[in-house]
Amino acid sequence: MKLLSPHKLGILGEEIAKNYLEKKKFRIIQKGFRLYKGEIDLVAYDRETLVFVEVKTRNPGMLGLPEESVNIRKQRQIQKIAEGYLALNNLDEVESRFDVISVVFDEKGTHSITHYKDAF
Repeated sequence: MKLLSPHKLGILGEEIAKNYLEKKKFRIIQKGFRLYKGEIDLVAYDRETLVFVEVKTRNPGMLGLPEESVNIRKQRQIQKIAEGYLALNNLDEVESRFDVISVVFDEKGTHSITHYKDAF
């Protein structure tokens, strides 16, 4: 597999995660929501629950699992952006959660997905 730049890898991982969620009957309502110098990759509904999704993707040979990079600092940043999203869209009363999707490519170019519901 030809290694992708971090930017292209991130875009590809987000598209894979979006397709995966749509197959699971999630309704994607926004991609790449930016606020406070940060971003939430995907915002979707899982039935009545609003889900803020962080997608992490790795090329073959990269050290560590993608989900390990969603540390406490990153979680706090995502939570702050989510609070802003809820306030801007008058959704303060909506049930919400935070999911992490890990996409890992192997040397053949195939990928595996791990979905952590209610990750933090």
